[in-house]
Amino acid sequence: MKSIRLCAAAGGTAAALALAGCTGSPGPTPASTQAQQSGSASPTPQADGGGLPAVPGVVKDVEPSVVTIRTDIGLGSGVIYRSDGSIVTDAHVVEDQQKQPFKTVQVQFADGSQTQGTLVGVDDVTDVAVLKVGRTGLPAARFASSDPEVGSMTVVIGSPLGLAETVTAGIVSSLHRNMPPSPESPHGAIDLLQTDAPISPGNSGGAVADSSGQVIGLSEAYLPPSSGAVAIGFVTPSGTVTDVADQLLASGSVKHAALGVVPTDITPQLAQRFSLPTTAGALVVSVSAGSPAEKAGMKAGDIITKFAGADVGNVTDLLVALRKQNPDQQVDVDVRRGTGSQTLHVTLGNLADQS
Repeated sequence: MKSIRLCAAAGGTAAALALAGCTGSPGPTPASTQAQQSGSASPTPQADGGGLPAVPGVVKDVEPSVVTIRTDIGLGSGVIYRSDGSIVTDAHVVEDQQKQPFKTVQVQFADGSQTQGTLVGVDDVTDVAVLKVGRTGLPAARFASSDPEVGSMTVVIGSPLGLAETVTAGIVSSLHRNMPPSPESPHGAIDLLQTDAPISPGNSGGAVADSSGQVIGLSEAYLPPSSGAVAIGFVTPSGTVTDVADQLLASGSVKHAALGVVPTDITPQLAQRFSLPTTAGALVVSVSAGSPAEKAGMKAGDIITKFAGADVGNVTDLLVALRKQNPDQQVDVDVRRGTGSQTLHVTLGNLADQS
């Protein structure tokens, strides 16, 4: 997987991992519901009463809570979070290609009615955003409080390619998937669920539910057929969604631990150029002035090999370990500097204060 790209109206070059966000046509959408099934793997009945026979009941429970979101450059999906008009979606659905958020968007409900939505806040680290519409008494979805089991059923509801309230089904293929950072997603995509339920452009921000009708996450990304993949999609888990949404609704921002460095993976070419003994670790390209890393003595050229007790083999490992920490928390960071090694004691900052 080389990079993550937005699926925007202007198109762009194909990449290995595509965010299932905006489609190129923000026009009228059909109101009919379609049910699709993965061509590579069919969900099998589960012990908890799941499987394909459960899909109609799940759709009946969840579909009223799923909306279509239209912006100036395309469309995506969203889920009613609270009955007071709060709606959650993916941040890339409500941002342009320069990651500038739209102040207002058009929201279409499952019954076909439409209204304007105002952006409450976005969190680019987790790619979660919250909108607010001027309606109350909305059918809020039920969000799961824990991760699903691998092999359990998934039902995806959204507006792929403008086809409103489209339903696809599959299973949870894996948990805790991590994607490396890219120009479109500099913080990486950390701790995602994987599903074989078909996800397409326009699904982003839509509901992914389990057999009981609880939302286990929001559709996030997929590997397109051009990569050679078949039915590999990714979902932001409900725990991340609810944590971020609650913070955005409370304060308009989200707290994330910050180290204050620009890291890069050590390629064989870099290792040869700088006579490094191994490609393992995250090479520090630069250290921000006044950052927690600088205050702890970290320098450009250091190689981070362990962070808060977790081994660091590459940049993604570092981001995963950092995401588990909180601002103001002190952690030990092992670095290799020249031929020696040392442990630095870092008091992490808040990412919002570092930008």
